[in-house]
Amino acid sequence: MASVPFHYIDVRSFCYATEDEKRVEEALRTFLPEGFEVDRVENKGYHGDRIVVLSARVENADDLRHVLSRMSELDELDRLLAELDDRVDDNCSFFVRLDKQAAFRDEVRLGEGITLRAKVEAYPAKREAAIENARNALETARA
Repeated sequence: MASVPFHYIDVRSFCYATEDEKRVEEALRTFLPEGFEVDRVENKGYHGDRIVVLSARVENADDLRHVLSRMSELDELDRLLAELDDRVDDNCSFFVRLDKQAAFRDEVRLGEGITLRAKVEAYPAKREAAIENARNALETARA
C-alpha cells in the first residue's frame, strides 16, 4: 500500500477504578506500533471514582499502515466493510469500537472498550469519497 488515505487515526480507552491500568494500556497497544507513546489523562467519575483516559494519535504513514494491518485481522472485516455507510460521518471520520478484553489477549474483534476514530482523506471532502477510500484501504490491508 503506497499511500494511506487517512490523515490520522485516534485510539482511546477508558480505564475504570476496577481495572488495571497497565492491562488496559496493553490492550490499547494491540493496535499501536511498538514503543508508541500513549497519553494518559486522569479524571473523576460522577461518584468520585478514578477514570483514566488512555489515548494515542497515529499520523505517520508507516504507523497508519500498522494500525490498518491490525484492523485487517478482524474476523468481522466483511461486516465492517458492509457497514461503512454507517461508520463514516459527514466530516469524513470513520468510527469503530473494538473489544478491550480481546485486545488484551492480542486479538482484534469488534466490541466495547476501545474507540478507533480515523480521519479519512477525501478530495473533495465528501462522505461518499471517504467511504470509498476507507473501503479501499481496509481491503488493501487485508490482501
